[in-house]
Amino acid sequence: MNFKQMTYFVAVAEELHFGRAAERLDMAQPPLSRQIKQIETELEAVLFNRGRSSISLTQAGERLFERSKSILDQIEDTKLEIRRIGQGAEGRLRIGFVGSATYGILPNIIKSFRAAYPSINMNLIPLNNAQLHRQLVSRMIDVAFARPGLNDSEFTMKKLVNENLILAMPDTLENGGRSVADLSKLSAFNMILYPEYPRPSYADLVLRSCQLAGYEVPKRVFTMDLHTALSLVAIGEGVSIVPESVGSTPRKGIRFLPIEPKIASTSLSVNYRLDEQGVHVQNFVRIAQSVARKLI
Repeated sequence: MNFKQMTYFVAVAEELHFGRAAERLDMAQPPLSRQIKQIETELEAVLFNRGRSSISLTQAGERLFERSKSILDQIEDTKLEIRRIGQGAEGRLRIGFVGSATYGILPNIIKSFRAAYPSINMNLIPLNNAQLHRQLVSRMIDVAFARPGLNDSEFTMKKLVNENLILAMPDTLENGGRSVADLSKLSAFNMILYPEYPRPSYADLVLRSCQLAGYEVPKRVFTMDLHTALSLVAIGEGVSIVPESVGSTPRKGIRFLPIEPKIASTSLSVNYRLDEQGVHVQNFVRIAQSVARKLI
């Protein structure tokens, strides 16, 4: 019994009248009767008690009706589910991001996307740039927030925001009452850099920017990520240079100061595969760019 025959049988079982069922199916009654007879022959079971003025389901017919209705309902539910996923109303989105993104634009993007597409299941995965690159290549994530971006001919990169670099220093460290940081006065302190590996990384951007500004970094302490770096600053182990958005959230034990003269800036971008066809990714990137424009 094929899908079409199952539809014919259910129509007759619901109407309990061949004429009404044929009308509902927009077909003539004789072909419908032949189809039902063919089903009975194939299944080797009588499905309808046929009387002069009415028909009714046999025990075999009742069981087939029950199973057929369940199958047809599942098919309709599946079609609806697939249609909604195809339209971007349901489904899954896997988002990788560098840690510093959580201090800036990323939370606003996530909130806006959730408001627009509440039925999308979002997986948020903190990763460094090298991990973002590998997982985007292997399709383990769908989009990646990187700083400044992922350099690959198979990726599309959309720059979202540009930020100055600022200094994170222990709040116990004297700064002579200044509201800005002078890097030349910090040579006695450890410069906490991240990530330790793989390299090159954000740490190299900081070192290169300091060098171009005429400031060599004599005391270097490497750690794995931004959050660990901030924890080390908070307990007085040294200072760190971070994106400006990191300073937008007060943190106990840390004072954030702009650097004068400015040494460099860093950008945050959203990256995805060139061959990405998923509507979820397209919708997400569109919202990310919209939020970025509003914040700028």
